[in-house]
Amino acid sequence: MDNIRGKTVAITGAARGIGFATAQALLRRGAQVVIGDREVALQESAVAKLSALGQVSGYPLDVTDRESFAGFLDKARTDGRGQLDVLINNAGVMPVGPFLEHSEQAIRSAIEVNFYGVLTGCQLVLPEMTARRRGHIVNIASVAGMLAVPGQAVYAGTKFAVVGVSTALADEFAPQGVEVSCVMPTFTNTELIAGTHPSAAQKPVEPADIAAAVVKVLDKPTTLVSVPPALRFLSAVNPVLAPKARRWLSHKLGNDTVFLNLDTTARDAYERRAQSALGVVDTPEED
Repeated sequence: MDNIRGKTVAITGAARGIGFATAQALLRRGAQVVIGDREVALQESAVAKLSALGQVSGYPLDVTDRESFAGFLDKARTDGRGQLDVLINNAGVMPVGPFLEHSEQAIRSAIEVNFYGVLTGCQLVLPEMTARRRGHIVNIASVAGMLAVPGQAVYAGTKFAVVGVSTALADEFAPQGVEVSCVMPTFTNTELIAGTHPSAAQKPVEPADIAAAVVKVLDKPTTLVSVPPALRFLSAVNPVLAPKARRWLSHKLGNDTVFLNLDTTARDAYERRAQSALGVVDTPEED
């Protein structure tokens, strides 16, 4: 059975980056895709670009607002002839830098978007999926959800939470016929890493690589997938290392400073947007 062709797939935060690349990949596989994004103009532009690939629609979405999320999913169901087959919880923000320099607003924004948004999406679609005894939720987390490094305390905390809830839900709802997966990218070549200077050992992957992993996990469901795949094993071992060994390895890979030694000017526009990633924006946000 083809788990993608003809299926209705909703993707959050899909007007750019990983979400946009995932929409492209799924449209090429014959899915009907519905994208949501809080930046209305960007979302409308994304739909226009994607329309050449297949059946796509888009609507404003604030994943931190349960009513907004529910309304978005209702529209996705309507577009999908009353049924939603797949939800991809992709919306996320990545505040980085010294922990004591994070504002309360930045912390709350990260938790609301990265974790609360995922919980809300799961709660809103699981009832219909369990009733139908079929459906798939894919949560986009991060390798940071298993391998935390300095300068990523808040972000890693939210992604650890997403990895945990995905694993728990996968086991809770498997008997009811519903799949829950978690895709964990490493450094990805999007605006999330603006102003950082990854070492040779931290070569960023492309959004298309994450999209390919999503397609693969829909084709052959599994719970946890990292991009690249080998990082899953390093991430699993890292937390159980002795502190000295963990810090030695982090230093060797350049992970101990990459999110502390930043080009703050190059990153400023993204950080300002990430710190206030709540609500729907009707006009383009300034860089």
